Amino acid sequence: MGKIAFIFPGQGSQAVGMGKELAEANGTSKSLFEKADQLLGESLSSIMFEGPQEVLTKTVNAQPALLTVSTALVELFRESGIEADYAAGHSLGEYSALVAAGAIPFEDGVFTVRKRGEFMEEAVPAGLGTMAAVLGLERGPLEEVTSEITAEGNPVQLANINSPGQIVISGSVEGVKLAGERAKSAGAKRVIPLEVSGPFHSSLMEPAAGKLSEVLDKADIKNAQIPVIANVNAEPMSDAAAIKENLVKQLYSPVLWEDSVRKMIELGVDTFIEFGPGKVLAGLVKKIDRSVTVLSVSDEQSCYAAIAALKEETK
Repeated sequence: MGKIAFIFPGQGSQAVGMGKELAEANGTSKSLFEKADQLLGESLSSIMFEGPQEVLTKTVNAQPALLTVSTALVELFRESGIEADYAAGHSLGEYSALVAAGAIPFEDGVFTVRKRGEFMEEAVPAGLGTMAAVLGLERGPLEEVTSEITAEGNPVQLANINSPGQIVISGSVEGVKLAGERAKSAGAKRVIPLEVSGPFHSSLMEPAAGKLSEVLDKADIKNAQIPVIANVNAEPMSDAAAIKENLVKQLYSPVLWEDSVRKMIELGVDTFIEFGPGKVLAGLVKKIDRSVTVLSVSDEQSCYAAIAALKEETK
């Protein structure tokens, strides 16, 4: 058997009810949810367990909620003694990966991503920035389109390079609209507007990066115990200073998810385990390379099923 990577989803994977059964069945998980509530001074867990969805989906809630549920799942899984060789997360998921890798304490992680959510929402007034998924157009041609439109005065850039033929663009409302139209003329199959509260991973997020840097200065960031593949350059990072620098850059830089997955495969990873609600990353990994094993852990049942499958493989 090859190497194992733990991977963590970003915003958009949140769903009402996530973590509820886990908190009811498992004392360790329950105390983690309680810890998050205490840190934030409000009941984040009741928003996660009961909703409503529109409150959970707010950036300031979705980010700490996903980090908490992903951390609870990885802690439960680790009781099996199975460890990862690498970790990676998509955008916000990078924080979950860093908590799992021992680089950021859970408490600092929850506090930081709540602040990150606030700064992201404040950076661009509501309704001025957006994102859209472009399907069926390669990176090069799409980059030409976004560069042209940005040069014309409507900022837009590649934000998430997810898998072959699935790239998310981000920027001003006008920039994203024009890029979508031109992408279609250049051969894109579909352009899907995303339900987001701002132009994440674009240059418009730079005001938020300065504020985030100040919060990260206060966080207890250590060297990671297992390398985490960074969103900004798809390279392994374990040095505390590099981690901080990459998290600040990540806010306004593209998420190189496809490159990160390819990097892990190149490093010998053949098993990816996604911790969190939904199966978004599992789907992307399969689009990137069909030959690898992908397991999704979203609750107690799927956690034990993944452990059983891995123990079967190592027999």
